[in-house]
Amino acid sequence: MDFIEPILSAASLIYSLVEQVKANKKRCHRISKRVQALEMLVKSFRDRDMTIIQTSSTVGKTLQELSITLESAQQLMKKYTSANWVERVLKSSSHGEEFDSVNDRLNDAYQALSLALQVETGNRVFEAAIREKEDELDRKQDDNELGQLLLKHLKAQEEKVDQLKTSVEKVVEMLNKPSITNEVIRMIRLDELKYDKIPKEPFMKTSTSEVYKGQYRGFPVAIKRYMDPLNTSPSQVRNIFNKEVETMKRFESPNILRMFGICVQDEDGPNPHFLIIMEYCAKGNLRQVLDSERKLSWAKKARMCLDAAQGLYRLHQTEEKSKVHGSITSSKFLVDEGYRVKLGGFELAKTETSLKKPTKEKESRSLCYSCPQILDDINHRYSKECEIYSFGIVLWEVTTRKKPFDGCTSTEIYQKVCKEKFQELLPDDCPAALRDLINACRDNDSFQRPSAGVLVDKLQSVVTELEEQ
Repeated sequence: MDFIEPILSAASLIYSLVEQVKANKKRCHRISKRVQALEMLVKSFRDRDMTIIQTSSTVGKTLQELSITLESAQQLMKKYTSANWVERVLKSSSHGEEFDSVNDRLNDAYQALSLALQVETGNRVFEAAIREKEDELDRKQDDNELGQLLLKHLKAQEEKVDQLKTSVEKVVEMLNKPSITNEVIRMIRLDELKYDKIPKEPFMKTSTSEVYKGQYRGFPVAIKRYMDPLNTSPSQVRNIFNKEVETMKRFESPNILRMFGICVQDEDGPNPHFLIIMEYCAKGNLRQVLDSERKLSWAKKARMCLDAAQGLYRLHQTEEKSKVHGSITSSKFLVDEGYRVKLGGFELAKTETSLKKPTKEKESRSLCYSCPQILDDINHRYSKECEIYSFGIVLWEVTTRKKPFDGCTSTEIYQKVCKEKFQELLPDDCPAALRDLINACRDNDSFQRPSAGVLVDKLQSVVTELEEQ
Protein backbone atom coordinates (compact mmCIF):
# COMPACT_ATOMS: atom_id res chain seq x y z
CA MET A 1 0.00 0.00 0.00
CA ASP A 2 1.36 3.44 -0.93
CA PHE A 3 1.61 5.73 2.07
CA ILE A 4 4.10 8.15 0.50
CA GLU A 5 1.73 10.43 -1.39
CA PRO A 6 -0.87 10.72 1.42
CA ILE A 7 1.95 11.70 3.79
CA LEU A 8 3.28 14.35 1.42
CA SER A 9 -0.24 15.65 0.87
CA ALA A 10 -0.87 15.82 4.64
CA ALA A 11 2.42 17.65 5.16
CA SER A 12 1.45 20.22 2.54
CA LEU A 13 -1.84 20.86 4.32
CA ILE A 14 0.00 21.35 7.62
CA TYR A 15 2.24 24.01 6.02
CA SER A 16 -0.90 25.82 4.88
CA LEU A 17 -2.65 25.56 8.24
CA VAL A 18 0.31 26.80 10.27
CA GLU A 19 0.04 30.21 8.62
CA GLN A 20 -3.55 30.56 9.84
CA VAL A 21 -3.17 29.74 13.55
CA LYS A 22 -4.24 32.45 15.98
CA ALA A 23 -2.63 31.05 19.16
CA ASN A 24 0.23 28.71 20.08
CA LYS A 25 2.01 29.94 16.97
CA LYS A 26 5.49 28.95 18.14
CA ARG A 27 4.53 25.34 18.86
CA CYS A 28 2.54 25.02 15.62
CA HIS A 29 5.47 26.37 13.58
CA ARG A 30 7.81 23.97 15.40
CA ILE A 31 5.62 21.02 14.41
CA SER A 32 5.68 22.30 10.82
CA LYS A 33 9.50 22.37 10.81
CA ARG A 34 9.68 18.84 12.18
CA VAL A 35 7.20 17.65 9.57
CA GLN A 36 9.48 19.19 6.93
CA ALA A 37 12.39 17.14 8.25
CA LEU A 38 10.26 14.01 8.07
CA GLU A 39 9.09 14.93 4.58
CA MET A 40 12.70 14.86 3.40
CA LEU A 41 13.11 11.32 4.72
CA VAL A 42 9.84 10.18 3.16
CA LYS A 43 10.90 11.61 -0.20
CA SER A 44 14.15 9.66 0.13
CA PHE A 45 12.12 6.45 0.23
CA ARG A 46 10.11 7.57 -2.79
CA ASP A 47 13.23 8.37 -4.78
CA ARG A 48 14.93 5.11 -3.91
CA ASP A 49 14.08 1.57 -4.86
CA MET A 50 10.65 0.90 -3.31
CA THR A 51 11.84 -2.58 -2.31
CA ILE A 52 12.80 -1.35 1.15
CA ILE A 53 9.16 -0.44 1.87
CA GLN A 54 7.79 -3.62 0.38
CA THR A 55 10.17 -5.91 2.29
CA SER A 56 10.38 -4.09 5.63
CA SER A 57 7.32 -4.45 7.84
CA THR A 58 8.80 -1.85 10.21
CA VAL A 59 9.07 0.80 7.49
CA GLY A 60 5.59 0.08 6.19
CA LYS A 61 4.10 0.25 9.67
CA THR A 62 6.00 3.45 10.49
CA LEU A 63 4.78 5.15 7.31
CA GLN A 64 1.23 4.01 7.96
CA GLU A 65 1.31 5.35 11.52
CA LEU A 66 3.00 8.59 10.41
CA SER A 67 0.06 9.21 8.09
CA ILE A 68 -2.28 8.91 11.09
CA THR A 69 -0.05 11.17 13.21
CA LEU A 70 -0.14 13.87 10.55
CA GLU A 71 -3.94 13.73 10.55
CA SER A 72 -3.83 14.30 14.31
CA ALA A 73 -1.43 17.23 13.80
CA GLN A 74 -3.80 18.75 11.24
CA GLN A 75 -6.72 18.62 13.64
CA LEU A 76 -4.61 20.15 16.39
CA MET A 77 -3.71 23.11 14.17
CA LYS A 78 -7.29 23.50 12.94
CA LYS A 79 -8.28 23.93 16.57
CA TYR A 80 -6.25 27.14 16.72
CA THR A 81 -7.39 28.47 13.35
CA SER A 82 -11.10 28.34 14.12
CA ALA A 83 -13.09 31.38 15.20
CA ASN A 84 -14.05 29.78 18.50
CA TRP A 85 -10.52 28.74 19.51
CA VAL A 86 -10.77 30.67 22.79
CA GLU A 87 -13.81 28.71 23.96
CA ARG A 88 -12.15 25.43 22.99
CA VAL A 89 -9.03 26.29 25.02
CA LEU A 90 -11.18 27.10 28.04
CA LYS A 91 -12.99 23.75 27.75
CA SER A 92 -9.78 21.78 27.33
CA SER A 93 -8.40 20.05 30.43
CA SER A 94 -4.90 19.41 29.08
CA HIS A 95 -3.71 22.49 27.26
CA GLY A 96 -0.22 22.10 25.80
CA GLU A 97 0.16 18.36 26.28
CA GLU A 98 -1.48 17.67 22.93
CA PHE A 99 1.61 19.26 21.35
CA ASP A 100 3.89 16.99 23.39
CA SER A 101 1.97 13.96 22.16
CA VAL A 102 2.25 14.93 18.47
CA ASN A 103 5.95 15.82 18.84
CA ASP A 104 6.70 12.47 20.51
CA ARG A 105 5.02 10.63 17.66
CA LEU A 106 6.88 12.64 15.02
CA ASN A 107 10.18 11.98 16.79
CA ASP A 108 9.52 8.23 16.93
CA ALA A 109 8.75 8.16 13.21
CA TYR A 110 11.89 10.16 12.41
CA GLN A 111 14.13 7.80 14.40
CA ALA A 112 12.60 4.69 12.80
CA LEU A 113 12.87 6.01 9.23
CA SER A 114 16.42 7.30 9.74
CA LEU A 115 17.46 3.89 11.01
CA ALA A 116 15.82 2.17 8.02
CA LEU A 117 17.70 4.42 5.59
CA GLN A 118 20.93 3.73 7.47
CA VAL A 119 22.23 7.19 6.71
CA GLU A 120 23.29 10.16 8.79
CA THR A 121 20.69 12.75 7.89
CA GLY A 122 22.62 15.70 9.31
CA ASN A 123 19.33 17.22 10.45
CA ARG A 124 19.37 18.28 14.11
CA VAL A 125 15.65 19.07 14.33
CA PHE A 126 14.98 15.93 16.36
CA GLU A 127 18.15 15.93 18.46
CA ALA A 128 16.95 15.33 22.04
CA ALA A 129 18.78 18.19 23.77
CA ILE A 130 17.78 20.70 21.08
CA ARG A 131 14.16 19.45 21.10
CA GLU A 132 13.83 19.95 24.84
CA LYS A 133 15.21 23.50 24.73
CA GLU A 134 13.10 24.46 21.73
CA ASP A 135 9.91 22.98 23.19
CA GLU A 136 10.42 24.69 26.54
CA LEU A 137 11.10 28.07 24.89
CA ASP A 138 8.07 27.66 22.59
CA ARG A 139 5.89 26.72 25.55
CA LYS A 140 6.90 29.76 27.58
CA GLN A 141 6.40 32.20 24.69
CA ASP A 142 3.08 30.65 23.60
CA ASP A 143 1.74 30.44 27.14
CA ASN A 144 2.68 34.06 27.84
CA GLU A 145 0.94 35.22 24.68
CA LEU A 146 -2.04 32.95 25.33
CA GLY A 147 -2.47 34.33 28.83
CA GLN A 148 -2.58 37.86 27.44
CA LEU A 149 -5.04 36.87 24.68
CA LEU A 150 -7.33 35.21 27.18
CA LEU A 151 -7.33 38.22 29.47
CA LYS A 152 -8.14 40.49 26.50
CA HIS A 153 -10.96 38.15 25.57
CA LEU A 154 -12.24 38.38 29.12
CA LYS A 155 -12.49 42.18 28.91
CA ALA A 156 -14.39 41.92 25.63
CA GLN A 157 -17.01 39.63 27.11
CA GLU A 158 -18.33 41.76 29.96
CA GLU A 159 -21.83 40.32 29.78
CA LYS A 160 -20.42 36.89 30.68
CA VAL A 161 -17.70 38.16 32.95
CA ASP A 162 -18.45 36.14 36.09
CA GLN A 163 -18.64 32.77 34.39
CA LEU A 164 -15.81 33.48 31.97
CA LYS A 165 -13.48 34.93 34.60
CA THR A 166 -13.53 31.68 36.55
CA SER A 167 -12.62 29.66 33.45
CA VAL A 168 -9.90 32.06 32.30
CA GLU A 169 -8.27 32.31 35.72
CA LYS A 170 -8.29 28.54 35.98
CA VAL A 171 -6.46 28.16 32.65
CA VAL A 172 -4.00 30.98 33.42
CA GLU A 173 -3.31 29.37 36.79
CA MET A 174 -2.73 26.06 35.04
CA LEU A 175 -0.29 27.73 32.61
CA ASN A 176 1.71 29.21 35.48
CA LYS A 177 1.60 26.14 37.70
CA PRO A 178 4.93 24.33 38.09
CA SER A 179 5.08 21.06 36.20
CA ILE A 180 5.06 17.94 38.31
CA THR A 181 7.38 16.22 35.82
CA ASN A 182 10.08 18.82 36.52
CA GLU A 183 10.51 17.47 40.04
CA VAL A 184 13.59 15.26 40.38
CA ILE A 185 13.06 11.75 41.75
CA ARG A 186 15.36 11.61 44.78
CA MET A 187 15.88 10.86 48.46
CA ILE A 188 13.61 13.23 50.41
CA ARG A 189 14.26 14.63 53.89
CA LEU A 190 11.48 14.29 56.43
CA ASP A 191 11.40 18.05 57.02
CA GLU A 192 10.48 18.54 53.33
CA LEU A 193 7.19 16.73 53.91
CA LYS A 194 4.10 18.16 55.53
CA TYR A 195 3.24 14.95 57.23
CA ASP A 196 2.29 14.12 60.83
CA LYS A 197 4.63 11.60 62.40
CA ILE A 198 1.70 10.00 64.17
CA PRO A 199 -1.23 10.53 61.77
CA LYS A 200 -4.75 9.80 62.90
CA GLU A 201 -6.01 7.61 60.10
CA PRO A 202 -4.62 6.46 56.72
CA PHE A 203 -6.91 6.82 53.70
CA MET A 204 -5.80 3.39 52.46
CA LYS A 205 -4.31 0.24 53.96
CA THR A 206 -2.66 -2.81 52.43
CA SER A 207 -1.27 -5.92 54.08
CA THR A 208 2.17 -4.29 54.28
CA SER A 209 1.60 -0.55 54.35
CA GLU A 210 -0.54 2.42 55.31
CA VAL A 211 -1.05 5.35 52.94
CA TYR A 212 -1.51 8.94 54.15
CA LYS A 213 -2.09 12.23 52.42
CA GLY A 214 0.58 14.93 52.73
CA GLN A 215 2.34 17.74 50.88
CA TYR A 216 5.73 17.96 49.21
CA ARG A 217 7.05 21.15 47.55
CA GLY A 218 3.48 22.42 47.08
CA PHE A 219 2.18 19.21 45.53
CA PRO A 220 -0.39 16.99 47.25
CA VAL A 221 1.21 13.58 47.75
CA ALA A 222 0.35 10.10 48.90
CA ILE A 223 2.83 8.81 51.48
CA LYS A 224 3.09 5.03 51.71
CA ARG A 225 4.51 3.98 55.07
CA TYR A 226 5.67 0.39 55.50
CA MET A 227 4.41 -0.95 58.80
CA ASP A 228 6.77 -3.89 59.24
CA PRO A 229 9.56 -3.70 56.67
CA LEU A 230 12.19 -6.35 56.11
CA ASN A 231 15.39 -6.13 58.10
CA THR A 232 16.94 -4.02 55.37
CA SER A 233 19.35 -1.24 56.20
CA PRO A 234 18.66 2.29 54.94
CA SER A 235 21.88 2.14 52.91
CA GLN A 236 20.74 -1.02 51.11
CA VAL A 237 17.36 0.52 50.30
CA ARG A 238 19.03 3.71 49.11
CA ASN A 239 21.31 1.72 46.80
CA ILE A 240 18.36 -0.13 45.22
CA PHE A 241 16.39 3.12 44.92
CA ASN A 242 19.25 4.99 43.20
CA LYS A 243 19.52 2.28 40.56
CA GLU A 244 15.77 2.26 39.95
CA VAL A 245 15.55 6.06 39.63
CA GLU A 246 17.37 5.94 36.30
CA THR A 247 14.67 3.62 34.94
CA MET A 248 11.81 5.73 36.30
CA LYS A 249 13.18 8.91 34.68
CA ARG A 250 12.42 7.39 31.29
CA PHE A 251 8.74 7.12 32.16
CA GLU A 252 8.16 10.78 32.99
CA SER A 253 4.75 11.77 31.64
CA PRO A 254 1.70 13.70 32.86
CA ASN A 255 -0.22 10.47 32.33
CA ILE A 256 2.00 8.22 34.42
CA LEU A 257 1.70 8.41 38.20
CA ARG A 258 4.56 10.58 39.43
CA MET A 259 7.02 9.16 41.94
CA PHE A 260 8.83 11.86 43.94
CA GLY A 261 11.15 9.58 45.89
CA ILE A 262 11.65 7.86 49.22
CA CYS A 263 12.21 9.12 52.74
CA VAL A 264 13.70 7.33 55.74
CA GLN A 265 12.10 8.30 59.05
CA ASP A 266 14.24 7.82 62.21
CA GLU A 267 17.09 6.60 60.03
CA ASP A 268 19.58 6.44 62.93
CA GLY A 269 17.14 4.80 65.33
CA PRO A 270 16.68 1.09 66.01
CA ASN A 271 13.51 0.88 63.88
CA PRO A 272 13.70 3.18 60.84
CA HIS A 273 10.51 3.65 58.84
CA PHE A 274 10.55 3.81 55.06
CA LEU A 275 8.20 6.13 53.19
CA ILE A 276 7.53 6.18 49.45
CA ILE A 277 6.23 9.54 48.24
CA MET A 278 4.07 9.59 45.14
CA GLU A 279 1.55 11.81 43.41
CA TYR A 280 -1.84 12.00 45.14
CA CYS A 281 -4.89 11.34 42.96
CA ALA A 282 -7.95 12.68 44.76
CA LYS A 283 -10.58 10.70 42.80
CA GLY A 284 -9.02 7.31 43.49
CA ASN A 285 -8.69 4.69 40.78
CA LEU A 286 -10.57 4.65 37.49
CA ARG A 287 -12.89 1.84 38.59
CA GLN A 288 -13.98 3.89 41.61
CA VAL A 289 -14.75 6.88 39.39
CA LEU A 290 -16.80 4.73 37.03
CA ASP A 291 -18.74 3.33 40.00
CA SER A 292 -19.53 6.84 41.28
CA GLU A 293 -22.57 8.97 40.51
CA ARG A 294 -20.49 11.58 38.65
CA LYS A 295 -21.97 12.31 35.21
CA LEU A 296 -19.50 11.88 32.37
CA SER A 297 -20.15 13.30 28.90
CA TRP A 298 -18.82 11.55 25.81
CA ALA A 299 -16.19 14.28 25.47
CA LYS A 300 -15.07 13.64 29.06
CA LYS A 301 -15.04 9.87 28.54
CA ALA A 302 -13.00 10.23 25.34
CA ARG A 303 -10.55 12.54 27.13
CA MET A 304 -10.12 9.96 29.91
CA CYS A 305 -9.50 7.26 27.30
CA LEU A 306 -6.88 9.48 25.64
CA ASP A 307 -5.16 10.14 28.98
CA ALA A 308 -4.96 6.42 29.68
CA ALA A 309 -3.64 5.70 26.17
CA GLN A 310 -0.92 8.34 26.52
CA GLY A 311 0.28 6.71 29.73
CA LEU A 312 0.36 3.28 28.09
CA TYR A 313 2.09 4.69 25.00
CA ARG A 314 4.89 6.22 27.07
CA LEU A 315 5.42 2.86 28.78
CA HIS A 316 5.38 0.85 25.53
CA GLN A 317 7.54 3.28 23.58
CA THR A 318 10.21 4.19 26.12
CA GLU A 319 12.24 1.02 26.38
CA GLU A 320 14.42 -0.27 23.56
CA LYS A 321 13.15 -3.73 24.41
CA SER A 322 9.44 -4.36 24.69
CA LYS A 323 8.22 -2.86 27.98
CA VAL A 324 4.80 -3.87 29.18
CA HIS A 325 2.86 -3.19 32.36
CA GLY A 326 1.79 -6.79 32.83
CA SER A 327 -1.40 -6.16 34.75
CA ILE A 328 -3.62 -3.62 32.99
CA THR A 329 -7.02 -3.23 34.65
CA SER A 330 -9.22 -0.22 35.39
CA SER A 331 -7.91 -0.25 38.98
CA LYS A 332 -4.35 0.35 37.76
CA PHE A 333 -5.27 3.79 36.44
CA LEU A 334 -5.56 6.66 38.94
CA VAL A 335 -7.66 9.81 38.51
CA ASP A 336 -6.64 13.21 39.87
CA GLU A 337 -8.75 16.16 40.99
CA GLY A 338 -9.22 17.40 37.41
CA TYR A 339 -10.25 13.91 36.19
CA ARG A 340 -6.93 13.35 34.43
CA VAL A 341 -6.15 9.64 34.18
CA LYS A 342 -2.69 8.33 35.04
CA LEU A 343 -1.17 4.88 34.69
CA GLY A 344 0.13 3.44 37.95
CA GLY A 345 1.00 0.11 39.47
CA PHE A 346 4.60 -0.41 38.34
CA GLU A 347 6.65 2.44 39.88
CA LEU A 348 9.68 1.73 42.09
CA ALA A 349 8.78 -1.96 42.10
CA LYS A 350 12.27 -3.14 43.14
CA THR A 351 12.46 -0.62 45.97
CA GLU A 352 9.08 -1.75 47.28
CA THR A 353 10.04 -5.41 46.99
CA SER A 354 13.09 -4.72 49.15
CA LEU A 355 10.77 -3.46 51.90
CA LYS A 356 7.85 -5.89 51.74
CA LYS A 357 7.81 -9.07 53.70
CA PRO A 358 6.60 -11.96 51.59
CA THR A 359 2.95 -12.82 52.15
CA LYS A 360 0.73 -15.65 51.04
CA GLU A 361 -1.50 -13.18 49.24
CA LYS A 362 -1.44 -13.28 45.47
CA GLU A 363 -2.65 -10.51 43.27
CA SER A 364 -5.69 -11.84 41.49
CA ARG A 365 -6.02 -10.58 37.96
CA SER A 366 -9.46 -11.24 36.54
CA LEU A 367 -9.54 -13.37 33.41
CA CYS A 368 -11.88 -10.82 31.84
CA TYR A 369 -8.79 -8.73 30.94
CA SER A 370 -6.92 -11.67 29.38
CA CYS A 371 -6.69 -11.83 25.60
CA PRO A 372 -7.84 -14.95 23.71
CA GLN A 373 -4.24 -16.09 23.17
CA ILE A 374 -3.49 -16.11 26.92
CA LEU A 375 -6.83 -17.75 27.78
CA ASP A 376 -6.18 -20.48 25.23
CA ASP A 377 -2.54 -21.08 26.15
CA ILE A 378 -1.21 -20.16 29.59
CA ASN A 379 2.34 -20.37 28.19
CA HIS A 380 1.66 -17.84 25.43
CA ARG A 381 4.23 -15.02 25.59
CA TYR A 382 2.74 -11.87 27.07
CA SER A 383 3.27 -8.99 24.63
CA LYS A 384 2.18 -5.45 23.82
CA GLU A 385 -0.60 -6.91 21.68
CA CYS A 386 -1.89 -8.84 24.70
CA GLU A 387 -1.78 -5.64 26.72
CA ILE A 388 -3.71 -3.70 24.06
CA TYR A 389 -6.52 -6.24 24.43
CA SER A 390 -6.58 -5.63 28.20
CA PHE A 391 -6.57 -1.90 27.52
CA GLY A 392 -9.53 -2.35 25.15
CA ILE A 393 -11.48 -3.86 28.05
CA VAL A 394 -10.63 -0.80 30.16
CA LEU A 395 -11.87 1.49 27.35
CA TRP A 396 -15.09 -0.56 27.23
CA GLU A 397 -15.46 0.03 30.97
CA VAL A 398 -15.08 3.80 30.52
CA THR A 399 -17.77 3.95 27.85
CA THR A 400 -20.27 1.66 29.60
CA ARG A 401 -19.24 2.21 33.26
CA LYS A 402 -20.00 -1.49 33.75
CA LYS A 403 -17.73 -4.27 35.00
CA PRO A 404 -16.49 -6.60 32.24
CA PHE A 405 -18.10 -10.04 32.03
CA ASP A 406 -19.87 -9.29 35.30
CA GLY A 407 -21.15 -12.49 36.92
CA CYS A 408 -19.41 -14.83 34.45
CA THR A 409 -17.30 -17.75 35.63
CA SER A 410 -13.80 -18.42 34.28
CA THR A 411 -15.21 -21.21 32.11
CA GLU A 412 -17.88 -18.93 30.68
CA ILE A 413 -15.34 -16.20 29.91
CA TYR A 414 -13.15 -18.75 28.10
CA GLN A 415 -16.12 -20.04 26.09
CA LYS A 416 -17.29 -16.56 25.09
CA VAL A 417 -13.88 -15.08 24.21
CA CYS A 418 -12.01 -18.04 22.74
CA LYS A 419 -14.76 -20.11 21.18
CA GLU A 420 -17.44 -17.58 20.32
CA LYS A 421 -15.10 -14.60 19.70
CA PHE A 422 -17.62 -12.57 21.66
CA GLN A 423 -17.24 -8.85 22.41
CA GLU A 424 -19.44 -7.20 25.02
CA LEU A 425 -21.64 -4.56 23.44
CA LEU A 426 -21.00 -0.83 23.51
CA PRO A 427 -23.73 1.78 24.10
CA ASP A 428 -25.84 2.66 21.05
CA ASP A 429 -24.85 6.33 21.33
CA CYS A 430 -21.11 5.63 21.52
CA PRO A 431 -19.34 7.79 18.87
CA ALA A 432 -18.54 5.66 15.82
CA ALA A 433 -14.80 6.42 15.78
CA LEU A 434 -14.47 5.51 19.46
CA ARG A 435 -16.52 2.34 18.93
CA ASP A 436 -14.23 1.23 16.09
CA LEU A 437 -11.11 1.79 18.20
CA ILE A 438 -12.40 -0.16 21.18
CA ASN A 439 -13.51 -3.05 18.98
CA ALA A 440 -10.12 -3.07 17.24
CA CYS A 441 -8.34 -3.31 20.61
CA ARG A 442 -10.51 -6.31 21.50
CA ASP A 443 -10.03 -8.03 18.13
CA ASN A 444 -9.55 -11.78 18.40
CA ASP A 445 -6.61 -11.53 15.99
CA SER A 446 -3.67 -9.90 17.80
CA PHE A 447 -2.28 -8.57 14.50
CA GLN A 448 -5.41 -6.46 13.99
CA ARG A 449 -5.03 -4.62 17.30
CA PRO A 450 -3.65 -1.08 17.01
CA SER A 451 -0.43 0.03 18.69
CA ALA A 452 -0.59 2.41 21.65
CA GLY A 453 0.75 5.15 19.35
CA VAL A 454 -2.08 4.72 16.86
CA LEU A 455 -4.54 4.78 19.77
CA VAL A 456 -3.13 8.12 20.93
CA ASP A 457 -3.37 9.61 17.43
CA LYS A 458 -6.92 8.44 16.79
CA LEU A 459 -8.23 9.22 20.27
CA GLN A 460 -6.80 12.72 19.95
CA SER A 461 -8.94 13.13 16.82
CA VAL A 462 -12.01 11.76 18.64
CA VAL A 463 -11.50 14.21 21.53
CA THR A 464 -11.00 17.15 19.17
CA GLU A 465 -14.21 16.31 17.29
CA LEU A 466 -16.30 15.84 20.46
CA GLU A 467 -15.00 19.02 22.10
CA GLU A 468 -16.06 20.97 18.99
CA GLN A 469 -19.68 19.95 19.46
